[in-house]
Amino acid sequence: MRAVVFDLDGTLVDSDPDILAAINRVLVARQITPLTHAELGPMIGDGAKVLVERAFAARQLVGGPDELAAFLEDYNANAVVHTKPYPGMVGALEALRSAGHRMAVCTNKPEAPAREILATLDLLQYFDVVVGGDSTPFRKPHPGHLAAVLELLGVSDAVMVGDHDNDMKAAAGLDLPSIFAAWGYGSSAGTYQATGAADLPDIIARI
Repeated sequence: MRAVVFDLDGTLVDSDPDILAAINRVLVARQITPLTHAELGPMIGDGAKVLVERAFAARQLVGGPDELAAFLEDYNANAVVHTKPYPGMVGALEALRSAGHRMAVCTNKPEAPAREILATLDLLQYFDVVVGGDSTPFRKPHPGHLAAVLELLGVSDAVMVGDHDNDMKAAAGLDLPSIFAAWGYGSSAGTYQATGAADLPDIIARI
């Protein structure tokens, strides 16, 4: 049975309210105009370091190691205030598990907050493996990041589900099928497209 690998932010969970609140607290503490929700969306998907760099660059400033540390400290303490699974996601995970699929998470978010979010939302039970952006030398779109997940799962056949071009490119780099999650933050085109989480079990069954 083909394994299913999920991205986290914008795919499994809607996390941008807590990400926005944390980065804005870092900005405001430095007397910098906070970001809007619309500004944040395109900044998500390449990990915390790039997020901080993009947030400060949006204000013509430079966000370095101190700003990254401040963001991570704040976000790790407040990662699941408003974050929640997307509608239909729990049902989709239940259906996939019942069908016999092994599942994993491959995210550019650091592993510790990723696990905290999954555990707090009672989603961790569905996943055999969770690999974050600090778990390997690689990050999506590098296929080595996804390859590390497959190695830990002990499989070679999987489908990648994500809302970002990074997810689609990582899958393509391993010649694996992908499903673009159209409800998320990014824009891309995968091998397949799902308009809602409830679509995933049927699409995966047809691959």
